[in-house]
Amino acid sequence: MADKIMRVEHVSKRFDGLLAVDDVSLDFASGSITALIGPNGAGKTTLFAIVSGFLRPNGGRVLYRGGDITGQPSHRLARMGIARTFQIVQPFADLSVHENIAIGAHLSRPARAAALAAAAEVAGLVGLGDLLERRAASLTVSGGKRLELARALAITPTLLLLDEVLAGLNPSEIRDMLPVIRAIRDRGVTIVMIEHVMQAVMSLADTVHVLAEGRLIAEGPPLSIAGNSRVIEAYLGRGAAGRLAAVGGGNG
Repeated sequence: MADKIMRVEHVSKRFDGLLAVDDVSLDFASGSITALIGPNGAGKTTLFAIVSGFLRPNGGRVLYRGGDITGQPSHRLARMGIARTFQIVQPFADLSVHENIAIGAHLSRPARAAALAAAAEVAGLVGLGDLLERRAASLTVSGGKRLELARALAITPTLLLLDEVLAGLNPSEIRDMLPVIRAIRDRGVTIVMIEHVMQAVMSLADTVHVLAEGRLIAEGPPLSIAGNSRVIEAYLGRGAAGRLAAVGGGNG
């Protein structure tokens, strides 16, 4: 069995009367790509914010490499090797691509020259090597997503949390991003991704966890999740699994 780089144990998060995450337990295997999926409002981003130090849970705990990191602030977790991207890309618009990435690299490389050298290497990995001197504000949507990814990679993480890094991309841009994500995993970085693009989930993920209304309702390999009746109901509504089965049977 693969080592578990992170384990979430009975984590809950409440916002006033809303229970956004409800007693969720799951783990992420070292060196794997794990997908976290579910309908809008399922609690995925809230869970990400908890495990990356942006929110403190109301209950439960988060273990990273065997140590309890529950409630630790995001900057401290970044130094421990946990990085995340955000759904809405917000680079330093007036700085260059190179300078944006170097800001993250400064976390472990105080010298400017070392940070810039590391940033250039990361830019090449994500396909921005030819755009280092371009202003961040001038990038396309796809370029902005790659920059967001590069800024997280610049801190040299061991665990990378990708929050809808493919959102807003067209099919060809998504296709071009898949090998980039695989290459990051192949460099030894464990990846957990929130994603709505099922093509990417089926192609990339080793394991899929499904949240609905704050609860974990299914987990397993992508193919088993695709046919899971509870997952179909969560996405398409009550009775959807039965209706799909009936249609399938009628076409047989």
